[in-house]
Amino acid sequence: PPPPPPHFLIKNVICCLFLLLFLALPVQSQTPIPTTPPQLTNPTSMAACGLPASYAQFNSSATVTTFNMTSDCVFNSWSVPSSNAFLEFESGTFRINGNGYSIIGPSNTRPLFLSGSSTVLEMNNVVIRQAAGAVGVRNGARLNGINIVFRDNAGNHILQVADNSQAQLENVWFLNNRNTTNALNQGSALTLTGGFVGNPTVRLTNAIFQGNTGAPNVAVNNGATALEFNGCLTFSGNLQADGVTAASNHNGAATTTDNSTGACPSEGFSYWLSLTPAPTTESQKRAKKEEKLPTATATPRPLAVTCPVLSQFGIAVHATYGLASGVQCQRLDGGGIGIQSIVEAGFIEAVDIWGYVEQGVEVCFPQSGRLLFLDARTMPRAVAPLESTVVDGMTCASIASPGSIVLMPS
Repeated sequence: PPPPPPHFLIKNVICCLFLLLFLALPVQSQTPIPTTPPQLTNPTSMAACGLPASYAQFNSSATVTTFNMTSDCVFNSWSVPSSNAFLEFESGTFRINGNGYSIIGPSNTRPLFLSGSSTVLEMNNVVIRQAAGAVGVRNGARLNGINIVFRDNAGNHILQVADNSQAQLENVWFLNNRNTTNALNQGSALTLTGGFVGNPTVRLTNAIFQGNTGAPNVAVNNGATALEFNGCLTFSGNLQADGVTAASNHNGAATTTDNSTGACPSEGFSYWLSLTPAPTTESQKRAKKEEKLPTATATPRPLAVTCPVLSQFGIAVHATYGLASGVQCQRLDGGGIGIQSIVEAGFIEAVDIWGYVEQGVEVCFPQSGRLLFLDARTMPRAVAPLESTVVDGMTCASIASPGSIVLMPS
């Protein structure tokens, strides 16, 4: 027979090549692709204080993830990516029990950021300080908190609630925060930003805005937002960027509901920590709702004021926010000091200071001598020389963390 035409051979060769390529393809797995992301992305080790030791992003936690702080947590700026907060909560429900301890820093970004409609963060009894900003709440996230102090932070938006996010805070204190701008749309304490994906809602019950500098305490921008004040409310000593002119309380196109009943107690955080509401069972809650009975108000415990007692020994104590602010004092004997070498060296006087010492506490002894500081944050207590000054013939020193001050012979 005559040979096939050249084009017929070419077609057969091409078909064979396609067949070989098809047979060489890997067999596709029938295993379904998981749709649930892992509970934790960027997993990190936990620091001794009870929070992650380095940058972490949390995603899609199936249950409530609880962090219990056991000491102050220091977030160092060098360990944080510049475009992120230190801890980012992207999905799930989380709880931080601060137990009165502080989240300190970082100095180049926020310590906490929430984003997403399925994200809830509950914070209890925690101080957030010395950070560049503090907390950001975006894209429908929810922040709930009780007994929260934002203090000594610097940067735009100390607490920013944006888009259709919500924040409900009870017993919140914005203290000595510094905004880096005097812009009217950036609050020195709280900023509400709407108009992008919706408008935020912020409800504050018992709030103090004190000593904040740089802009209005509460700024509202980019659309209508809902702002509600309940319980006590205090605006005190807040200044514009010049450090002289009084700052406005709040501005912007917010629908503000002011149900406040008067000024808050000067004790602030320490006062709120002393509140001890009785537990309410679910059946009691239902009965109250059905009968529309008023909810019982917590009865505050009397706050111990112990430092003035030292005056009978000639020892003077001064605290930035007064001796009723929660700072506590006790005079020590040799057994209370507990360090034999100091006792044997013949110490002159010693006092122990605890409670709300972070505000800054000055102690003055009537005698002259050199001072030692026994740091209560370490066990056993670390001993270090304490710089002193002479004021009106008294030997004085200031501390900002709990511990014992011991006056030794010169």
